[in-house]
Amino acid sequence: MLTSQLVPLLADAVLYAIIAVAVVLVAGTAGLVVTRRRRSELPAPAKPAPLDTAAPEAEPTVGEDAEEPRDTPTRTLEDTELPTLEKPESAQGRLVRLRSRLARSQGSLGKGLLALLSRDKLDEEAWEDIETTLITADVGVAPTQELVERLRTRLRVEGGGGDQARAVLREELIDLVDPKLDRSLKVDRKDDQPAVVLVVGVNGTGKTTTVGKLARVLVAEDKQVVLGAADTFRAAAADQLQTWGERVGVPTVRGPEGGDPASVAFDAVKQGVAESADVVLVDTAGRLHTKTGLMDELGKVKRVIEKAAEVDEVLLVIDATTGQNGLTQARVFAEVIDVTGLVLTKLDGTAKGGIVIAVQRELGVPVKLVGLGEGADDMAPFDAEQFVDALLD
Repeated sequence: MLTSQLVPLLADAVLYAIIAVAVVLVAGTAGLVVTRRRRSELPAPAKPAPLDTAAPEAEPTVGEDAEEPRDTPTRTLEDTELPTLEKPESAQGRLVRLRSRLARSQGSLGKGLLALLSRDKLDEEAWEDIETTLITADVGVAPTQELVERLRTRLRVEGGGGDQARAVLREELIDLVDPKLDRSLKVDRKDDQPAVVLVVGVNGTGKTTTVGKLARVLVAEDKQVVLGAADTFRAAAADQLQTWGERVGVPTVRGPEGGDPASVAFDAVKQGVAESADVVLVDTAGRLHTKTGLMDELGKVKRVIEKAAEVDEVLLVIDATTGQNGLTQARVFAEVIDVTGLVLTKLDGTAKGGIVIAVQRELGVPVKLVGLGEGADDMAPFDAEQFVDALLD
């Protein structure tokens, strides 16, 4: 009786259990389908940025830390930005500008002489004043006496007057400066070797600056130049010379501070030979003309250089404002080394134009370059006629 009653109840329970399981299975399947459908509609997650970048970038650029695409070309040497080189002024432009400056600073000499020579009567007192004016301008005693004598003779024969006096004075001054001297710089290659220019002078004359400015003159003439910083006693000199070179794309050979100057000069010439350069400019230490040992060292530098190439020019730099002291320096240098040309710096300002005549007479060596002012291109080849015209302007 009891069993017969339980059978229908168990059958109902099993049926309900089957129905419940079926419902759960259907609901689970439906939920999974919906979830997958929702996920498919969502955007794909962004890839994490590399560890060495601050944030992901759409187009990484060359040179940055982000990884470059495979098809991005690598940067070549032509793509690299190089420093802008300066273009030095031509020699003709320098001469015009320097003549103007020289006229402003030295014109008092010419005006003073013209005023004296234009007097109605040239008595002894007037000629004594002319002599004083010339000697004060550092022309020197002997050249002054020679000039005055020639002026007296010509004006007595040809007559005076303003225009005539100026013409006679101009001719005699040009003759005294001597336009026949060879003022050309030997800066051309020969026998497949570069020209070598050795620049010497005492401290404070502007020697290193002269080398830098001369490099600019040569670069303006399309010369390939190598600089040698053989002033190893002063680190600032090598730094200064290297800066001059970098501004016009010229390499500088230098050595350790306190090193052997002759060795640096030799290395500079060897590099000039290896690079087929046109000119090698060698800056030397500021030699104190009162110290014999240093002057002997200068001779050694020249001898060592000549083991690699011939020295074509030895330029002596003289501060034009030093007057007679500059002549003393010139004498001592000429005794130690064969000076081939003179460079007069600081010819503007307080310098006396007559030093050009005096120093040439003293050494028998021509002034080849003059420097006026602090500008990078304030140096030009010396021209006798333009110099005299500037004095008389």
